Amino acid sequence: MRQRGSQYWAWANSQPAMKQHEEVISDGTQIDVQVRTGRGGVTQMFLGVYDAAGNLLFEEFQASLKDKTMMYALALGVDRARDMATGFLVHRRPAALHSSIAY
Repeated sequence: MRQRGSQYWAWANSQPAMKQHEEVISDGTQIDVQVRTGRGGVTQMFLGVYDAAGNLLFEEFQASLKDKTMMYALALGVDRARDMATGFLVHRRPAALHSSIAY
């Protein structure tokens, strides 16, 4: 079970149609990226990075990605979440960074 932070609950306030990407990298770090079309047709994005036990490492909620499609925002969010997970791996195990991450 993931420990969710305030950014997630701001995001989860309403749940219109959305797309989601979940991934676990080799050390167990979890990423969760969700995009949706919010009020007024604007694309919104939530991304979260959690340790192997589901504890919150990083969350972010973008309320407005103007002129971006949901698919573009999802790809953008997955890249950002992977970058954030990599940053946490660098902090925890810099020598193992390049050999331990599987995308």
